[in-house]
Amino acid sequence: MTSGQFLTTGQVADLLGVSRQQVVNLCERGDLPFVKVGKHRRVERRQVEAFLHPQPKLTRDQLKSLWLHQAVAGNLVADPDLVLAKASENLDRLLQLHRNTMAEVWLTRWQERIDEGPGAVLRALTSEDPESLELRQNSPFAGVLPQEQRRKVLAAFAHSGAGRAA
Repeated sequence: MTSGQFLTTGQVADLLGVSRQQVVNLCERGDLPFVKVGKHRRVERRQVEAFLHPQPKLTRDQLKSLWLHQAVAGNLVADPDLVLAKASENLDRLLQLHRNTMAEVWLTRWQERIDEGPGAVLRALTSEDPESLELRQNSPFAGVLPQEQRRKVLAAFAHSGAGRAA
């Protein structure tokens, strides 16, 4: 799938298995984002894919974890060596603690991300894809955020209303 690829309403209708008028209705209701090219509507392919395969809403705990890990991501981009060293140190201890458990599987996947480098870790810290959600439930990043920063992130999360997620 190419990002930025725009489709006609007819092409979208074929992909969705509906009429062109139904695509127009989806656009007009705001269910399917579009742009106008002259008098014609164009829909970005990724918007059609998102419509076909909607992501479930994150639970409150998943959203809180995402906020905390986004803060970790900020520290990662500021000082990758320090953050990855702390995560590796935690991983060594956690892998011994959780031998032959499902947690070991996810911790091993974190090790793979760390071995790939900061970019792979950054994606796992900030993505809402199902694998990243699971990875964050077995996070080796304890202690990366100073307590004061962690407290501020949690207060911002509570203040934002994000805590009212599914």
